[in-house]
Amino acid sequence: MFAERLDLLPQEFADFALVPPADDRQAWAGLPADVRCRLLAAGEAALGGKWPLLPVTLWLDFTRNGNRTRFEERYFARRRRLNALVMAECVEARGRFLDLIIEGIFLIVEESGWQLPAHNTYERDTPCLPLPDATRHLIDLFAAETGALLAVLKLVLGTALDAVSPQIGERIDREVRHRILEPYLATHFWWMGRGDEPMNNWTAWCTQNVLLAAFALGCETPNLTAIVRKAAGSLDAFLKDYGEDGACEEGALYYRHAGLCLFNALALLSAAAPQAFAPLWREPKLRGMAEYIAHVHVEGPRYINFSDCSAVTERCGAREFLFGKAVGSTLLMDFAARDWADEEAPDLPEEINLFYRLQAAFTAETLQTHKGRDTPPPDIFYPSIGLMIARDRSFVLAAKAGDNGDSHNHNDVGSITLYKKGEPVLIDIGVESYTAKTFSSRRYEIWTMQSAWHNLPTVGGVMQQAGSAFAARDVDVTLTAAEASIAMDIAGAYPPEAKLRHYRRTARLLKGQGAQIEDEFDSDLPVTLSLIFAQKPAFSGPSIVIGDLARIDVSGGGVLELEEVGITDPRLKKAWPERIFRVLIPAVGTRLTLRIE
Repeated sequence: MFAERLDLLPQEFADFALVPPADDRQAWAGLPADVRCRLLAAGEAALGGKWPLLPVTLWLDFTRNGNRTRFEERYFARRRRLNALVMAECVEARGRFLDLIIEGIFLIVEESGWQLPAHNTYERDTPCLPLPDATRHLIDLFAAETGALLAVLKLVLGTALDAVSPQIGERIDREVRHRILEPYLATHFWWMGRGDEPMNNWTAWCTQNVLLAAFALGCETPNLTAIVRKAAGSLDAFLKDYGEDGACEEGALYYRHAGLCLFNALALLSAAAPQAFAPLWREPKLRGMAEYIAHVHVEGPRYINFSDCSAVTERCGAREFLFGKAVGSTLLMDFAARDWADEEAPDLPEEINLFYRLQAAFTAETLQTHKGRDTPPPDIFYPSIGLMIARDRSFVLAAKAGDNGDSHNHNDVGSITLYKKGEPVLIDIGVESYTAKTFSSRRYEIWTMQSAWHNLPTVGGVMQQAGSAFAARDVDVTLTAAEASIAMDIAGAYPPEAKLRHYRRTARLLKGQGAQIEDEFDSDLPVTLSLIFAQKPAFSGPSIVIGDLARIDVSGGGVLELEEVGITDPRLKKAWPERIFRVLIPAVGTRLTLRIE
């Protein structure tokens, strides 16, 4: 898609305004008053306190004990504080924040490595080195993001920094070129793509930020052309792993780092070389990728989740709106504007990407004045990942077929997620805070990754197995005005020791009448169905009652058993209360039916 347009590259790229610099006072004074006030207040708050220290012992944490958070909390805090100061200085333009901005710049350019300790390896899926090598710079997600941050910072505040000393801008320029742009052209990093090797969000995320750094610094044409050519190849490598339907197999959280990063990469390329790249906005696949986030939305900050995605993630805003506008999707534009209006922190104070913060500020007025419709998306089936989502006035039902070889995979073939009136009935737990174990050979020892902790059966104590070979078969989907249903045989997701000859699961949303799950199976071993709840259920004979929210009538089951799990992990606590619950339903016979109203 991208590489085939390279013959249309111009001799010289178009001169376009990436973002308004701080000395464009008309642009900055034109921001909505409430945006200016919030940005200034956040910058004033950032004037207090000290810069976080990053001692080398924190770097060693990851290889010593697998802990990521102690280093990452300080690493990201530096960048968030710097962004807050930069945005406030651009609003005010009086130099009040400059000294701390300069301190932040030099703290970051003097870091031995910009990559995270958990990414400190030069070969994919190999052990991380204990310390960064300052003679051999590595481009990971956050090295690339740091390069973009500093390059965009120089672009918006270059005049003010030069008035203090030209050495500041020169140092930024030197470090970004040496750590990001030169290694990008000279080295093949795994995320750049090669042949049929599978890619993930890293490819679009890193590529976007390398392009941001290159355009913000104003690279010379030969180098910029080489960067654009390499970026085009990587973006094609990223797109090859997406189905034509545009579904993100990594889920709603990673859509922000995958689809939206592709959007910004294409926005940069089409601004610099419109004849070559602007026609790509009309590609149906890109529109499908853009609208995915609206289809997986439930209500408020809640989304249909699977794999390592959380059920609760940040609201949509400027990037989603601009993506919708670029591909001509009123569905996404309307949804993003509505969601942005409900966001308590629309200026993205937790964001470490300075360009995103600038996009949010300069799109705020458009979002404020956009008049769209509040229309729910239609029912949809994404064949590339086997995901069906259906809704009526009460329920949102999602069922996932597919396989267990997804990026950020959980063993969840056939799992069901159900919401009623925006509240969770049957949940997907998500993932705990990342550690070394999360991305190791011991990944599936983690309970949240296991099929027994999804809304799935366990057969004679045997759970599903990881890998793309463990998949749903004979998937059949029906979407009508009266009913949405998906049927699949999930026996293939289990290893041979489960002795499953077949396990036919059918999930239905009967519009206006409730939901239904039917399991029909044949095995020599006992079948026990797990159901996961965020609210403590009660039993009433063969029925499961979830407060005043929902009732599940069970047919074909034995004595119900209730378990509870305390939620202490910070990442899980963002989505769920202090306890979640699992109901175990032993099958009696060869059929289980759940009717939910």
